[in-house]
Amino acid sequence: MSKCAIDQQVTYISGLFLDGALSWWNLQVQTLGEAAAYALSWTELKELMRKKYCSRAEIQKLETEFWHLKMEGSKIAEYVQRFHDLSHVVPYMVTPEFKRVERFIWGLAPQIISMVTSSKPATITEAIDLSVALTEEAIRLNKFDEIEPKKKETHVESSSGNKRKFSSFKQSTGTVVKKGESNAPAQDSVGDRKKSRGYMGAQPKCNSCQKHHSGRCSLRVCESCGKTGHTKDFCWANAGRGGQGGNGNRNNRSGAGNRPQGNQGGNGNRANQAGTVNRNQGNHQAGNNGGNGQRPGCFNCGDQGHFKRNCPELNQARGRVFNMEAREARQDPNVVTGTFPVNQRYASVLFDTGADYSFVSLEFKNMLGLAASKLDIPYSIELANGKLVEANEVIRGCVIELGEREFALDLLPVQLGSFDVVVGMDWLASNKAEIVCREKIIRIPTDDGETIVVHGEKRETPLRIISCLKARKSLKKGCVAFLAHIVDKKAAEPKIEDIPVVREYPEVFPEDLPGLPPQRQVEFRVDLVPGAAPVAKAPYRLAPSEMQELSTQLQELLDKGFIRPSFSPWGAPVLFVKKKDGSFRMCIDYRELNKLTIKNRYPLPRIDDLFDQLQGSSFYSKIDLRSGYHQLRIQEESIPKTAFRTRYGHYEFLVMPFGLTNAPAVFMDLMNRVCKPYLDKFVIVFIDDILIYSKTKAEHEQHLRAILELLKKEQLYAKFSKCEFWLRDVQFLGHVVNESGIHVDPTKIEAIKNWEAPKTPTEIRQFLGLAGYYRRFIEDFSKIAQPLTLLTQKDKKFDWGIKQDEAFQLLKDKLCNAPILALPEGTDDFMVYCDASRQGLGCVLMQRQKVIAYASRQLKVHEKNYTTHDLELGAVVFALKIWRHYLYGTKCTIFTDHKSLQHIFNQKELNMRQRRWVELLNDYDCEIKYHPGKANVVADALSRKERIKPIRVRAMEMIIQTDLSSRIRAAQK
Repeated sequence: MSKCAIDQQVTYISGLFLDGALSWWNLQVQTLGEAAAYALSWTELKELMRKKYCSRAEIQKLETEFWHLKMEGSKIAEYVQRFHDLSHVVPYMVTPEFKRVERFIWGLAPQIISMVTSSKPATITEAIDLSVALTEEAIRLNKFDEIEPKKKETHVESSSGNKRKFSSFKQSTGTVVKKGESNAPAQDSVGDRKKSRGYMGAQPKCNSCQKHHSGRCSLRVCESCGKTGHTKDFCWANAGRGGQGGNGNRNNRSGAGNRPQGNQGGNGNRANQAGTVNRNQGNHQAGNNGGNGQRPGCFNCGDQGHFKRNCPELNQARGRVFNMEAREARQDPNVVTGTFPVNQRYASVLFDTGADYSFVSLEFKNMLGLAASKLDIPYSIELANGKLVEANEVIRGCVIELGEREFALDLLPVQLGSFDVVVGMDWLASNKAEIVCREKIIRIPTDDGETIVVHGEKRETPLRIISCLKARKSLKKGCVAFLAHIVDKKAAEPKIEDIPVVREYPEVFPEDLPGLPPQRQVEFRVDLVPGAAPVAKAPYRLAPSEMQELSTQLQELLDKGFIRPSFSPWGAPVLFVKKKDGSFRMCIDYRELNKLTIKNRYPLPRIDDLFDQLQGSSFYSKIDLRSGYHQLRIQEESIPKTAFRTRYGHYEFLVMPFGLTNAPAVFMDLMNRVCKPYLDKFVIVFIDDILIYSKTKAEHEQHLRAILELLKKEQLYAKFSKCEFWLRDVQFLGHVVNESGIHVDPTKIEAIKNWEAPKTPTEIRQFLGLAGYYRRFIEDFSKIAQPLTLLTQKDKKFDWGIKQDEAFQLLKDKLCNAPILALPEGTDDFMVYCDASRQGLGCVLMQRQKVIAYASRQLKVHEKNYTTHDLELGAVVFALKIWRHYLYGTKCTIFTDHKSLQHIFNQKELNMRQRRWVELLNDYDCEIKYHPGKANVVADALSRKERIKPIRVRAMEMIIQTDLSSRIRAAQK
């Protein structure tokens, strides 16, 4: 409400009410009266809403919830969010700021509350940031898992079968479970233990110990006695019964077979699992020695000669390495990743404080160029998923480059995941490296007192580099490779100050429209058919991205004054249309309004008429108006009819919006009035597209300055990025125009070339619609398209056959190889070539051996009964009618292959149809001449008449070119 006028605040906010809130507001309007209701202040409206939706009973519930609000486990984000929500509703409970901080700290988890309290944060932001950081650290150290059992309640079943509920394990007579001990098969003195509620944490449940933890289970449960800390092979009970002694065969946990006897000093490959607590520390060796008299060995390793408490393997930690994915590593705050040279080969490196040693992947090992040496004793490596692998060799003398320094590195080859090298604690400790996990950096002190800072990949901007080996593997697997080249297009964009003449008028090219347009000689109005009633439709559902765009564009339109809040009974929904530059244009679905609107019959110019004005031109400039429709006001009485409804309110336009049926005609009327002094002299206009054309450069400078001065005077603004100046070839209305003539737009040719064969009548209509737009470039267009046109009829079954496919391919070929059509020069030397057949009529207009246009049409039903004489005469009449604007009032020559037509003016007996057509021919100064062959085939037709030598030369050129290309193809076979 910050940008809303005070007297409009209630109006704006009430427009957002929906469902029950809208019904409540309508009741308030009826009760208070419309004037009094909308005269309420924002404070008074809030008080009314608070009484309705926030009663004292509801507030008390929220106060109670706030008073008892506590952080559940490690869910700090949920706690912070709920704290903010309740603080907003009952702010008096946390005012002033120090009370807010105290209340927040009071509800924190016990693992972090003391540390936050001792830090004495001054603001709630400091308290939240510190709590989040400490929670993440506590999660990493598994502090929340340690007290998890204390939160569980236990049901203990008495001997009578009655159940008693205890609040914690401290009150239970069952066994207290500590970290690392089994809570599963131990005998409970009271009875079977049952859980009162399920585990609420994120760790998976282990099938061995029935506890929730990640990684390999650290519990040893004897299958013979059910106790923990040893296995059946070394069970004291078995030894007492003459079972297998402590030196029996025992499987090596690393999968290396039976354990060899002898000295196990040095870096042995056995280690007690971290976290396992063994209650039988003493082994009780003084007990029964077994039936064979053999003394049982160590409960940990199985060897004789020492007890478990003295076992040398207890002091040897098993190597561990995290085999995580690169994406997980970037998200994990406890590790640092990056791409660094290792032996002058770029490698994906993971710096991991959880790995005891440094490792290299088996794939990258072969790229180091160093030989591996055997280890005296293999290492047993525990991966993050609990799997054990062996490393029996090491690559010594590797070099890793960090911060322009080289460091020695010994690597153990193992199978890794997404990384080439994992740098563990052996290297980090020896180099006194300090890892700042949150900032993803490593600090390495040097002997000369300097500190090398190595920056790893961050979550926001990860380095997307892979090794050549990985790229080769991906290609072998069938992955698609792309070579992308980045081009800075903005650097090549022209600037206003670099363009002659244009730089004198920067005010015509603003970055945005300055506001409401001035009053013009034309204003838009909506005239309704008699008896039309207002129509209002519900808003369309929009995607979240579209909702954001809607909110942004509404605010922009409000700021410019183009729209205002509406109370109109009219209402249309909003939708978005994607523009060429990728942005979205907000359009209103005015279809219902358009049905009730009287159509404006102001004519839009014919495109071929516009191109005819360009004859003899060589220099062009194209100007595109910025949001042209928004530069025209709407008449005051028509404004309510443009109302539209959105999620954010009800608005109406003060300027002409997109989507109204009469908008193009009205804007065309405006542009014709504005440009009338220069229209068809050196400028043509089609709605909001302006094309300036000139014969010479000097003329173009004068013409361009005149149009820019006119736009400045009329306060019409253009979009500089879509304008083009001083062109020799211009793309205009789907065509390319230059001094040679008119070409088909290359982008349209590409679309036609890739057009697939139609599968429905609708797809045929779409193709014929695009092809028909360029029919003036295609001779016999209607004849060629006839098999396709027949399939669009309602009573015809869609049967795509050979004829249809041939016609489709022929049209595509002719469009892709369309000729250049010349622009007419003056009114002399026009020639028309006509031909008729049972399929249709065709004709060609030429001037001075250059093709101006092609025209054709299919025969109507009754015309199929005409005689050949009438069909040929009908083709002549068709040509005169369609090109009347070229041929009327000037002398022209008509060529036909029907010999009797040259005597049509002297023929005595004529039927009614022929008489009517002859009267039309008498209006033209034309001469009909005969030549043999098909007149609609230009190459053949032009070679028939000796008197028109330039035409024959042109025809010969075309034939020779075609023959030459075919001979070249034949020679290449």
